Amino acid sequence: MDTDRSVADVVDNKGGLRLQWSPIFAGALAASALSLILISFGAAVGLGVSSSSPSWRDASAALALLSGLFLILQALVSFGVGGYIAGRTQRVIGATLADVVESNDGLHGLTAWALAVIVGGTIIALVGLSAVRPAVQSRPAATAAEPLLSVELDRLYRSLRRPANLDIGYERAEAGRILLTSSGHSGVSTEDRGYLIQQVAAATGLPAAEAEKRVDSVIGDAKTAIQRSRRSSVILAFSVAAALLFGAVAAWAAACAGGRHRDGAALPEWMGGTPTNPVPVV
Repeated sequence: MDTDRSVADVVDNKGGLRLQWSPIFAGALAASALSLILISFGAAVGLGVSSSSPSWRDASAALALLSGLFLILQALVSFGVGGYIAGRTQRVIGATLADVVESNDGLHGLTAWALAVIVGGTIIALVGLSAVRPAVQSRPAATAAEPLLSVELDRLYRSLRRPANLDIGYERAEAGRILLTSSGHSGVSTEDRGYLIQQVAAATGLPAAEAEKRVDSVIGDAKTAIQRSRRSSVILAFSVAAALLFGAVAAWAAACAGGRHRDGAALPEWMGGTPTNPVPVV
């Protein structure tokens, strides 16, 4: 091949350097399936970055960090396997420049990564909608505070003398919205605090002094719970972003490695291959 010919001329004349969707779909499906398996395994052994259980708020920072590292590790493995499949199964037509073929292999791996991310995000969104919809329909008065501050709301309205047929669903929802303001700069206002004390005293039959003490204790616990939940959300968002970023790099590198294995070429040194011209040992 003439070395003066440009890469664009090679691509235009040979027509073999274009996206082939069969290897891309195969790599994306493999990456999505393997990622689902690894995430399920991690959740089974307790390496979940988030949980619907209120006790998760008491998890240590070390466990949150370990869960984030596992999320990144599974992304490297799953997207690496998907990228390798996308590069290994791609069919190159005609003779082309080696660097152009390697770039095209990496592009296939990166496209498979993007498709796998879209598939995974769609599945998570559908599962989340199916899980939230029945709860919203069964309790129309429930708010976002109910799953987050369920323990605090139970403690707030706990009473042994409440009638069995008394429905305090709306009061719980209203109290939850008030407790959510405890994480703000100004906290719970004096008016809302007084109103909450009256509601608790009326619903539980406690004296005003005991109701006030319970409300102040629950407000402090709610503020702590919201802060811990916010910290877990930040760790989750950072871990997901880092996992996706490292996954893209792994998919590109693995696709290049798969393409070299397909062509029978040696891996470059940055992928762990042997140097082409090793320096003799004197």
